[in-house]
Parts: sequence; C-alpha cells; structure tokens
Amino acid sequence: MSLREKIDIDNLPQHVAVIMDGNGRWAKKKGNLRIFGHQNAITAVRETVEAAAELGIKYLTLYAFSTENWSRPKYEVDALMQLLVSTIRKETETLSKNNIRLQSIGDKAALPAACRAQLEEAIELTSKNTRMTLVLALSYSGRWELVNAMQKLADQVKAGKLAPEDINETAIQGALNTAEMPDPELLIRTSGEQRISNFLLWQLAYTELYITELLWPDFRKEHLYEALVSFQQRERRFGKTSEQLQKAHS
Repeated sequence: MSLREKIDIDNLPQHVAVIMDGNGRWAKKKGNLRIFGHQNAITAVRETVEAAAELGIKYLTLYAFSTENWSRPKYEVDALMQLLVSTIRKETETLSKNNIRLQSIGDKAALPAACRAQLEEAIELTSKNTRMTLVLALSYSGRWELVNAMQKLADQVKAGKLAPEDINETAIQGALNTAEMPDPELLIRTSGEQRISNFLLWQLAYTELYITELLWPDFRKEHLYEALVSFQQRERRFGKTSEQLQKAHS
C-alpha cells in the first residue's frame, strides 16, 4: 500500500500550515549562495500545493517571509523579492487552471511596490477559484498580527462601536488576518528546528506539529503524505480526556 493510499480522505485537516525552512542550509551544503536554495524551493512549493489540492485540503498556508527576515543582508532580501515577483507572475495561470485561490497574510504595505502589485493582481485574478485557498504569509509574524488586531479593536472601542467587556476570543479572531479561515489542524516544519518561529501564534493553540529533518528544497508530495498519515494517527483531545472523547463518539 502506498503512502497516499494510507490517507483517510474523510479525515483530512481542512487547513495545513508549513514553515518552509532550510533553503540556506541546503544551498550551503552544495557550495552555493543562499538564494540558490530559495530558487530551488519553488519545486517543493509546486509539489506541496499540487498534492494538497489533489487530496482535497481546503487551505494551505506557507510561511514565505517573516517580518524578522527584513533584517537579513540586503542582497538576499532584494533577490528574494525579485524571485517572489517572478514566481507569482509565472504561477498565477497555473493556479487559475487548477481552480486555486491565492490569498496573503502579513504587512503588505512593507513589501516593495512591484511585489505588492504582482501579489494583488494574482489575488484578484484567482479570487473566484474554489478548489483550495493558497495563503502566502509575507512580511508576517504572529506578534505583528496580534498587535495589529489589538489596534483594530482599540479603534473600535475608541469609536464607541465596541465595549471593552465585549473583547473576547471571537472578537480577537475576527480582527486577525486569518479571520475568514479555520485555524490550522496541522503544522509542518522542515529542517528539524523545534520551534514555531513567531508563526500564527493565536491560531496554533491546538495545532498538531509535524517536524521533519528534511530541508525544504527536498520536500515532495510523499513527504506531505507522511505528515498527513502521522496526523491521522493522533488523538486530538483539545484539553479533554480520552475517555471523554470516546463517550462523545459512542
């Protein structure tokens, strides 16, 4: 039985998030500059998006560029932004052909004008697609998002549209960049690092973590299948006991 055949299609996570880590290390191992790793990561992105859509996953969020990444060497940031523009331009037609909608989360205002324009054009061109939503986290961090959400809620309180006592989980959820999508049930991180790196801090409260030593440019469909099989073998209790869950299902 192949890995794909082991996946229970009726028990798929609605939303999978990925921290695509290890591009620089992958390039260094091959004696190349870090940007070489970023260039070769595009195949991993294509394969992961294709596999997720084929299986029927509804949301796939890729951590493409964090707010902290702006502090990297300028030549690397510039090269990354150029790569982002060219990749979005090349892949928009493929996304449309496959009925995949593109969205983004993060501080779009911080992106270079050319990058922002290309991103917004692709989002608009794919906005009617319904098979899967591909979310790029660009100039994003969880703390930035929470600060942004608190500012939105403070503005509503200041304008008399919201009472302080009405600020609850639902209100905070509604002020996040991800307000229109479910929280991820599965987070995949490549390169073996054991941390969430300021990614989706609110949304990952009950997310299952899957960490692989594989460096991102080497990630392929089979590796997504492995993560999904692992996910489906776990018991998700959400603070309850196993006995309570069994009782609820009996």
